[in-house]
Amino acid sequence: MAEAHLDDQGLLRYSRHILLEDIGIEGQERLLSAHALIIGAGGLGSPAAMYLACAGVGHITLVDDDVVELTNLQRQIMHSSAALGRPKVDSARDTLLGLNPSVHVTALPVRADAALLADLVAQADVVLDCCDNFQTRQAVNAACVQAAKPLVSGAAIQMDGQIMVYDPRHSDAPCYACTFAPEQVPEEARCATMGVFAPLVGIIGAMQAAEALKLLVQTGQSLNARLLMLDARSMEWTRLATRRRPHCSVCGVA
Repeated sequence: MAEAHLDDQGLLRYSRHILLEDIGIEGQERLLSAHALIIGAGGLGSPAAMYLACAGVGHITLVDDDVVELTNLQRQIMHSSAALGRPKVDSARDTLLGLNPSVHVTALPVRADAALLADLVAQADVVLDCCDNFQTRQAVNAACVQAAKPLVSGAAIQMDGQIMVYDPRHSDAPCYACTFAPEQVPEEARCATMGVFAPLVGIIGAMQAAEALKLLVQTGQSLNARLLMLDARSMEWTRLATRRRPHCSVCGVA
């Protein structure tokens, strides 16, 4: 992280964080110096990016090759009706800078492939997987394992959501491929065909932001190796402990 310091405006803007023993001035300056990479600027990426920007994360990189469509507006709160037809990352950048002009936002209207991810992940302090397809999730995970960067992964479809942290800085931590093996490709579940409960992506995306902020500040206990699953019908959470697979094709020993 490049070192950053609070000025008078920053002390006022972030005063409610600074009051927290878990954050304080030192923690807030860690956020100002941090770089978060967010893959996906849709339902999950919207609340995640907005909270990171409001919290003062100094550099946010957004990657998404999609444009804003009318069907997005039911849940993707970073975009407005005026943004229809625009690249999502451009709309997102405008929203984030409107919330906090001091944040640096890099908007990349491209698809996240392995080569791009290897470069971007290496530059980031934390990665948030807010995408909506299995192939990209696996590519993001592989890049995070290779660069030893913490990954905050979220997903939501219909009335079901999940969130977990994969932190390869811990030698015994599982990676995404330990939990969801790359060779066991699931039937693709897309919002366009199955639907999604609008507030659900807000809940999961906000929790992704919370986990990312905790990792950056270095406070609390992350969801590393703990998968949380939410049934929004009953608002009941299920927690599963996960383990690293010794022969995982991504992080294991061959």
